[in-house]
Amino acid sequence: MLGTDFRTGSPNWLDLGSPDTVAAAAFYGSVLGWDFVSAGPEAGGYGFFQLGGKTVAALGPLTEEGATSAWMVHFMSPDIQATAEGVRAGGGTVRMEPMDVMGEGWLAQFTDPQGAEFACWQPGKTAGVQVASAENALVWTELHVPDPLAAIAFYSTLFGWRHAEMEAPGMTYRVLSTAEGDQQDTSFGGVAEQGEGAGGGSSMVPRWVPYFHVTDVDATVSAVEGNGGAVMMPAADVPDVGRIAWASDPAGAVFALLKPDPRM
Repeated sequence: MLGTDFRTGSPNWLDLGSPDTVAAAAFYGSVLGWDFVSAGPEAGGYGFFQLGGKTVAALGPLTEEGATSAWMVHFMSPDIQATAEGVRAGGGTVRMEPMDVMGEGWLAQFTDPQGAEFACWQPGKTAGVQVASAENALVWTELHVPDPLAAIAFYSTLFGWRHAEMEAPGMTYRVLSTAEGDQQDTSFGGVAEQGEGAGGGSSMVPRWVPYFHVTDVDATVSAVEGNGGAVMMPAADVPDVGRIAWASDPAGAVFALLKPDPRM
């Protein structure tokens, strides 16, 4: 299960790049109950989404030329310089070289060989998000690419990830876990072939998609629509997983909602 006991390769940060951070903060505040707290004038508009005073994600303005609004999943790296070299060696791209973020940690941004963007965070004073797998917080991450096995090979070389195959109607889903610990207990995400899985036709672009834990998927979908977002996949039950929906915020950033099956 995705948690805050971060290991090499586990998701440890999540942020949203938006063309209108004020509007984005209002949307996610209405839909997921998040408060937005600025990181201060020196942070260039960057700040934190919080629940009960604890950080669940972050928000900032778009910084790359031509970038569109999107959620960025970050993975824990104990040596971000080595990770950057590993990305290059594996055929990926370093979009932003490793940089020290005011002593809080080191950040770098990458694109994998199939075009999915991701980032890494090497903890300093900030280890990562403070809440995960709780109501209205990140609970799962999912990669959609044309070639899942090639993607797993790339990321496993970087982070030592393990995977287990799970058969689903018409597809094979690969569940990801970190290199250390019980494989099921340290699972944090999965890989689906582009165009398959929960996102269906909505996953026609290679990308990482964050899933947020909600207690009522249908009510949250209504809140998405009522606040200017769009539903990309209506709420549906997935056997042995839970109830799922895909959505996008008013600026087009894609995310998913999950009410986990209580038996899992």
